[in-house]
Amino acid sequence: MVSRHEVSAWRPRVPGVVEVFHAHFTEHAYPMHVHDVWTLLIVDNGAVRYDLNRRECGTPGDTVSLLPPQVPHNGSPATPQGFRKRVLYLDLPQLDEGLIGPAVDHPDMADPLLRRRVGRLHSALAHPGDELEAESRLALIGERLRGHLLPRLAARPPKPDRGVAHRLRELLDERLLHGVTLDDAAKLVHAHPTHLVRAFSTAFGIAPHQYLMARRVDRARRLLLDGRPPAEVATAVGFYDQSHLTRHFKRFIGITPGRYARTAAGA
Repeated sequence: MVSRHEVSAWRPRVPGVVEVFHAHFTEHAYPMHVHDVWTLLIVDNGAVRYDLNRRECGTPGDTVSLLPPQVPHNGSPATPQGFRKRVLYLDLPQLDEGLIGPAVDHPDMADPLLRRRVGRLHSALAHPGDELEAESRLALIGERLRGHLLPRLAARPPKPDRGVAHRLRELLDERLLHGVTLDDAAKLVHAHPTHLVRAFSTAFGIAPHQYLMARRVDRARRLLLDGRPPAEVATAVGFYDQSHLTRHFKRFIGITPGRYARTAAGA
């Protein structure tokens, strides 16, 4: 088999995410090493075997692996086909220091919901302009990781807080064009970021980032009907660029902004 190495890495504009790292290796083996940040790992194809704190571990099936900072580990393919992985390096404040010991004892978690959430976070991180979605998904992932590693201390789900939810909706309406980070919203609304996401979703049946994008798409529709070109509309309503507008417009409306404008013109 020909040895393959495919790697992509970038630093997104999302607080707490130090680096995103995607790789496909068929033969590469990592020597023992440490990171000074948390390593959140999912494997899409194949499997990885590794030693953590002198114990053998692995990533079968839909496992999510959390490797703590400053704990030596290595890594190598566990199948002849190698492995394809996606990794998030998270800075220390993202997870409590008290999780380091439990993560050393139980780094691999078989949790399909957590696996899906991590995958969706990677998708959000790949698209500039979706930072609020990424922050929201990261907050919920952190909550679920804490529940796995410190179940006795895991907080009970908060009761619906419609006051917080309504204040956040007002803030999103005010910041429709320029947006707002989850951390800034939490400070302005005086609520923990995770509680903010849960309260909003419970009250309105839609996540904060989905609400923001839906409002922007609605504004874009009106401007397109006025005859303004999609590239101009994208920046006018707060999207990162035209491709960002197109992706969300198709998700909500089912066609591209250009086709929507042409259909309206023909009518």
